[in-house]
Formats: sequence, C-alpha cells, structure tokens
Amino acid sequence: MIHLLINENYPIIAFIGILFAFVCTCLFTAKLKKYLPTDAGRDFAHDGKLSAGKPRGAGIIFTLVFAASGLIFANLSVELGIYIFLVVVEMLTGYLDDASDKPWGEWKKGLLDLLVAAVAAITYYYFNGSTIALAMLGIEVTIPPVIFILLAIILVWASINVTNCADGVDGLSGTLTIITLGTIYIISEIQGLGGEFGFLNLIFIVCILGYLWYNATPSLLLMGDAGSRAMGFFISIAILKTGSPFLYLLVAFVLLVDGGLGLVKVSLIRVFKIHILKNTRTPLHDHVRKILGWSNTQTVFRFAIIQIVISVAAVYIVMM
Repeated sequence: MIHLLINENYPIIAFIGILFAFVCTCLFTAKLKKYLPTDAGRDFAHDGKLSAGKPRGAGIIFTLVFAASGLIFANLSVELGIYIFLVVVEMLTGYLDDASDKPWGEWKKGLLDLLVAAVAAITYYYFNGSTIALAMLGIEVTIPPVIFILLAIILVWASINVTNCADGVDGLSGTLTIITLGTIYIISEIQGLGGEFGFLNLIFIVCILGYLWYNATPSLLLMGDAGSRAMGFFISIAILKTGSPFLYLLVAFVLLVDGGLGLVKVSLIRVFKIHILKNTRTPLHDHVRKILGWSNTQTVFRFAIIQIVISVAAVYIVMM
C-alpha cells in the first residue's frame, strides 16, 4: 500500500520516511540502550578506559531502523535490496563481536568482511557493469570484469575497516560519515544519478543523526563495530553508485587517513617487519589528542572541517 502511495505522491512519503527514520532511531535508542552489551574500555587507546561501562553496539539499532525504513518507504530494486541485506549482515558481524565476552580475532573479522565485499562487488558489477568515470580527467573507462570486481572488493573491504578504525572519539566517525555521505548525495544529484539510492542515502544519514543525539560528548552509548562496519560498507556502495569510485579518496579522505594509517602501519610491521611512523600514534585521532593536546570536541570539529573543505573541492571538480 505504501509503495502505491509513493508512486502517486513520492515527495510527501519520502519526507515522512526521513522523519520516521530519525524519530524511530531516537526512540528505540532511548528505550533499548539498557539491553546493549557494555564496553570494557580499550587499553591502548587514548582515554580508552573512559568508555568502560557504557552501552555499546548501538549500531544494531540505527542500522535496523535504516533497513526497515528502506523496506517500507523506498521503491527497492533487487540490487538495492541486496545492499540493504548486506548492510545488515555487516552490522550483525560487528554486533556479535561487540556482544562477545572474547573479542573476535582480526582474521575472522577480516574474512567475513571479505565475503561481504565479494558479494557486494559482484552484485554491483552484475547490475551496473564495469565502466567508471575519472572525474578529474572528464573521461570514462571500461575495466575488464575480473579486475573491476577485485578493485571493488578492495574498496569495500578498505572502507569497512578504515571506518571501523576511525571510531574512537565521541561523535567522530558518525560525523565524518554524515559529511561523506552528504557529499556523495550532492555529487549523485549533480550527475543525475540520485534516484532511489539517493533516498536510501538520506535515510542512512538521519539514522546516524539519531544515534549522534546520544553519542555527542560526553556520550551515553557507543555504536561499536555494529555501527562502524555498517557505515563503512554503505559508504563504499554509495561511492560505487556514483560511477566515480576514485572520488572515495576525496570524499572519505579523513576517514581514510585517520583509520587507514593504523592499518598500513600494523600491516607493514607484521608482514614485512618494516616500522614506519614510529613517532605517530594511530589511529590519528589518538595522536592529536595525546601528542597535540586536542580535546575530543576539537578533534571532531577540526577533522570535520578538514573533510568539509576537501568535500567542497570534490563537488567543484564534479561540476566542472
């Protein structure tokens, strides 16, 4: 019935859907946070012990509200339905880790992320092909299918993990994700590619906003891996849907640098015994707080400002 109404009066239903997503996220978070597992604090993060005892895994709430809102208010294609399913799967892998007495190992989580990334990459290729735009050069290229799928898997896997690593300061990863998704939405509208996925993008943004209502410093609860992994996955699909995947380097620049430096540093040490950035704490948000003395609020605002400036430049590039 709702889908029939959407066809006749889509703007009003879409407006209601966005409000529905935000209000439900706020209400369910307030009512259900007491049932979430509690955080034990992180030994190696700056001020990591301050999070001890707070409910974590709140990503399960805003992700399920997003999925429900999409199913109710959006005219979903098979492709978009698969993406919503995969967002929920990625959230559940994170939540099960959040709720586990013994944290899952990196290899286990990495393999699960790889499987989700592979399904997402194949799905995208099946419905969209392997032609991409190079926005800075104003040209399109068609990549051989196997190479495209491998590159898409790398993009999805990397986005999941850098977003997860960037989650360590109240409001930081959520705020950066909103800026990134907002930028992607604007780019998609400029390109005329918004459509139904653009609506899902807006729903995801307001669901994160509902979560941030409770996560602003000093936070009442934490999204956990359930939220950060779902956000990272959705970002990767959103940038793929623009047809210009290399724009990820700009629209998610701060997430990539903040979370990615730690992944590169640890990987080089473990695999090649190469030590880099010896005087730099990672994730970078720990470095600026511990070494530079930034407060949590300064870290969130300054990182957000940097990303907004880069995002404005990215939008300008697309418009040219």
